[in-house]
Amino acid sequence: MPRLRRPAGALWSHPDFLKLWTGQSISELGSQVSQLAIPWLAAVGLHASPFAFSLLGVLGFLPFILFALPAGVWVDRLRRRQILIVGDASRAVLLALIPILWAAGVLQIWHLLILQFVIGIFTVFFDVAYQSYLPALIEREHLVDGNSKLQLTVSIAQVAGPSMSGGLIAALTAPYAIVADAVSFVASTVFMLRMRHRENLPRQDAAEPRPKMWPQVKEGLAWVVGNRYLRKIAGCTGSSNFFFSVMFAVVVLYAVRSLHLSAVEVGAVFAVGSFGSIAGALLANRIQKRIGVGPAIIANSMLFSLSALGWPLAPRSFPLPVLMAGMGVGGFGGVAYNITQVSLRQAITPERLQGRMNAAMRWIVWGTIPLGTLAGGGLAQAFGLRTALWVGAIGSLPTFLWVLLSPLRSLRTMPAPVIEPTPAQAELEGGLIEAVPLPGPSAADA
Repeated sequence: MPRLRRPAGALWSHPDFLKLWTGQSISELGSQVSQLAIPWLAAVGLHASPFAFSLLGVLGFLPFILFALPAGVWVDRLRRRQILIVGDASRAVLLALIPILWAAGVLQIWHLLILQFVIGIFTVFFDVAYQSYLPALIEREHLVDGNSKLQLTVSIAQVAGPSMSGGLIAALTAPYAIVADAVSFVASTVFMLRMRHRENLPRQDAAEPRPKMWPQVKEGLAWVVGNRYLRKIAGCTGSSNFFFSVMFAVVVLYAVRSLHLSAVEVGAVFAVGSFGSIAGALLANRIQKRIGVGPAIIANSMLFSLSALGWPLAPRSFPLPVLMAGMGVGGFGGVAYNITQVSLRQAITPERLQGRMNAAMRWIVWGTIPLGTLAGGGLAQAFGLRTALWVGAIGSLPTFLWVLLSPLRSLRTMPAPVIEPTPAQAELEGGLIEAVPLPGPSAADA
């Protein structure tokens, strides 16, 4: 019998990356269950109104507005791996409370709202630490490869997860299906505990007082807003997230109450549509090498902007093909866009600012999500579910103009690592100034 070969590539022989990747793959699969089971529980089990239903999404993302910026400071001060472990373990405990309260016969919609908010707080710290930890764990020239692998398993989970979610909800009911997600967070925690990579905290003179939080927050914001690439990416992603959230605040209600889809059919829409996400993860690196980093970001942003039309255009008599096509195009464009722009962000940002850069980006681009979700719930309550879908779809169409009308058009290769200005240079310029690329080949040329 021929011996199976281990896949080639530097990251396949990186044990700590493989542990992070494995743990996150399990966790992502479990998270797909809760993404359907929690709103299904609210809509069917607790009979939530459209506004209360939209609040579920609002409170899940509101922590990104309230806590993302200070989270970035703490991520740059503390060991990021420890933040990841605490984040996963805490979310496992919080999710386990939902089936416990349901079994006791006391679960109400306000329980779900509070739990969504607290889970969101731990998600803020985890996500900021997660994106900041990767550049310290692997070499810069492997960032696109690393982000592609991590996003690939997210995409695979998005294919397998919804179908599994629909089956679990049908077999166990929504509250007990959430147990699978809690278990997945436990598994992810175990893998991260086994990682051997240890970070070095930033050096600080014992005689010097610890820097205050607000100046450090402003430094991270200044880096994002002052960088000609990052501010355009933030504008595109933030505006797109707003209008997509207007739609997705009510798509489950629309699917159940207007299109009369079952839990299995709703899961199938997201699963079949998400095959585009797998294709995006597999092809993102090839696309950016063939047409350039900036053009790849622009082209993919156009795809996911157009994909929003699938939901309001789907005919009520036979909606599944149109819904699946829209989800597939959006999944491809969104995933390929995210892999490329996240890798660009990580490549051009100094190590000491990774946490604050990611926090500032999260604050901007995810902070629009609860606003869009709240707007979607309000529009649906006042004018109907289909009207909310049309507002979100039409509003998403021009969001790609942020990156199209920007210097990203001429960015062909992934920038090399950067050299920060000295404190004297920064002070002379009145604050943090944009770093200068090192001479030599770029990450894409390596």
